Formats: sequence, structure tokens, C-alpha cells
Amino acid sequence: MKNFLHKSLKWSAGIAVITAVLAAIFSLASTSVLNQVNWTTGLIVVLVIVIIGVFFDMLGIAATAADEKPYHSMASNKVYGARHSIRIVRNADRFASFCNDVIGDIAGIISGTAAAIVILQLAREYQLSSGSLMENSINIGLTSLIAALTVGGKAMGKAIAIRFSKEIIFRVGKTLQFVEEKLHIVIIKDTKKTKIKKQDR
Repeated sequence: MKNFLHKSLKWSAGIAVITAVLAAIFSLASTSVLNQVNWTTGLIVVLVIVIIGVFFDMLGIAATAADEKPYHSMASNKVYGARHSIRIVRNADRFASFCNDVIGDIAGIISGTAAAIVILQLAREYQLSSGSLMENSINIGLTSLIAALTVGGKAMGKAIAIRFSKEIIFRVGKTLQFVEEKLHIVIIKDTKKTKIKKQDR
């Protein structure tokens, strides 16, 4: 129990630090881009951020919905990406936490900040007075649109993730294997497999 709590606290602390760093990077990058473009391009940037959040939310749901059994026969036949797909499913809790809580939540926060910048750009371009009916209407309309796209997109993404979890995770597994082979970066370690080997010895 103590070992479990220790590992959980260690993971929570690590993911909190990663979240803070990524949030700072993404926020700085999006703000820098938005300050150099017009409101139409800024609106596209906001939509891209929303799509990223929806996409990673779908990946997290797919990981928790997928079963590792179908990948075992694929791995025995040395199908590219199968072993990495198994790693994802075995570490579904952490994978989902990173995709849903880290990337998903960061995207949600940044999309709100980016939307505020777009509203300010609109107000400047059309010389809208602060607190005017037009500015408030644009603020409410854009905020509602982003919220609707985020919630609706995630709802659709969840349905797709549950229905096609095997295919989605397999594609992610292929991507992880490619990154590991070409860039020598191990994103997900097969910790459970390592433990089994140690116990067998």
C-alpha cells in the first residue's frame, strides 16, 4: 500500500510539473502568434487548439476502452506497433491522465485565453467601445461557440474512441514505435513486463 501511494504521489508530482511547463510553453507560443495576426487567423488558431484538446481526449478514452488481448497475436507475428500498443493499454491510467488531464485541460484553458485575445482584436479593428452591447455580444457568442465545439467535439470523440479503440491505439502504437526507433525516445516503458521478469528470476 505504501509503495502504491509513493508511486502515485511521485507520478502526481511529476505530471504537475510537466503540466506547468507545457502550459507555460503553449500559452507563450499561442499568445505570441495571436498578437502578430489578425482576428480571422486568430480565430483559426483558437479552433486548432480546440481540435487538439478534443483529439487528445479521444486518445485517452481509447486507451481506457481498449483491450490488450488482440495485440498479443499481432505482437507474436511481429506486427509493427503491436508491442507499443500493449504498452499503452497496460499504462492506460497514466496515458489517459496525460492526454485528458494535461493536454486536454491545457487546451481548454489556452483556448479561453486565446478567445479573449481575438475579442480584443475584433474590438480594436471595429473600434468597439469597452463594455458596449456589440463587444459583449461578440464575447458571449464566441465563448459559447468555443464551449459548444469543445463539449460537442469531446462527446463525438468519446463515441469514436469507444467504438474504434483497437484501431486508434494501434495507430498510436505505430507512432510511438516510429518515434522510439528514429528519435530514440522511449515515451512509454513497459513497467509491468519488467516486474514480471524480475519476479520470475
